[in-house]
Amino acid sequence: MVQFHIQPDSEIPASTQLFNQISFAIASRQFPPGHRLPSTRQLAMQTGLHRNTISKVYRQLEEAGVVDAQAGSGIYVRAQGDENGAKAKSPLLTKHPEAHKLVQKSVDELLGQGCSLSQARELFLAEVDWRLRCSARVLVTAPGNDLGAGELMVRELEQALHIPVQLVPMEELTQILDQARSGTVVTSRYFVSEAEAIAAPKSVRVIPIDIYDYGKELNLLKSVPKGSCVGVISLSSGILRAAEVIIHSSRGDEVLLMTAQTEDAYRIRSIVRSAQYIHCDQTSLATVKAAIQTAREDLIRAPQVIAYDNYISAKSISLLKRELGLE
Repeated sequence: MVQFHIQPDSEIPASTQLFNQISFAIASRQFPPGHRLPSTRQLAMQTGLHRNTISKVYRQLEEAGVVDAQAGSGIYVRAQGDENGAKAKSPLLTKHPEAHKLVQKSVDELLGQGCSLSQARELFLAEVDWRLRCSARVLVTAPGNDLGAGELMVRELEQALHIPVQLVPMEELTQILDQARSGTVVTSRYFVSEAEAIAAPKSVRVIPIDIYDYGKELNLLKSVPKGSCVGVISLSSGILRAAEVIIHSSRGDEVLLMTAQTEDAYRIRSIVRSAQYIHCDQTSLATVKAAIQTAREDLIRAPQVIAYDNYISAKSISLLKRELGLE
C-alpha cells in the first residue's frame, strides 16, 4: 500500500499535501488506471487527517477528472482512455502549457540521473515546501549604524510584496535566526557578505537587492546653478554619506550641501530655511513638507522639493517576487 505522509508543521495545507501525493501516485502508476483508492477510513488512520478532509480531497480529484466515484463501491482511478480528457480539463495545464512541459523535462532529467519517480516527487515537494516556508517569513537586515536603509527596504517591500516584512539589525541576526526554522533574509548588496556569513551555517538563504541608481536625480543635481544650496534628507545615513561623496566629486565647491536624517528636526529646519533645492526619499517627504509649511512665513521663496520614487530597483523587486513565489 502506498504510504502518504502529512507534515503538520508545513505551510502547505494538509489537504493540498494529500491531493498532490495522490495525484503523483496516479501519475506515476503507483495507483494504475482502474485501481480502487483507499477508503476515507483507511487514509484517516494512515495520515491522521479527518475523514471529511479526505472526502474533500477525493471530490477535488473527481472534479479534476482524475478519478471516478462509484456509489456503494468506492473511488477508482480513471481508465487510460479517459486520461487525455482529464488532462485537457485541468485548468493548470491549460493556463501553463509551457510550465507543464518544463516539469516533464525536469522529471525526465531526474530519472536519467538515476532517481526513482518517488524520489523525484520528494525532491519537488521538498523544494516547493521549503520555498513556501521561506516566503512565509521575510527578514530585512542592515547594520545598526544604518538602520534607516533597512527601514526604507521594509516599507518598499511591504508595499510591493503585500506580505509582512521584519527589520532585524545585523548585530541581532544570529539570535533571530537561531529562533527561526526557516525564512529569507533580504539585504542591500552592500551588506550581503556579512549577512551570508551569518545565515549560511543556518541554511537560511540570503537574497541581495540593488538600490535604485538615482540617475534622473543626479542629472538634476548637475544642472543646479553655481552658488545654490542643496539639501538632502533621508532615513538612511548611508544615502547621506553617498550623496556627499557624489555631489562633492561632481560639483566640488560650486554648491553648498546640507544633509539631515529624517528624525533630526533641527537640521531639517535649517535646510528648509537655507536650501533652494531639497532631495528626499518618499518616507521623509511628509516631514519635509511639514517643515516648509511651518517656516512658510519666514521664507522668501519655498525650496523646490524632489522626492525619490524608489530605494530598491524595480528589477530587484521583480526578481525577489519570483524567488518568493509571489509571481
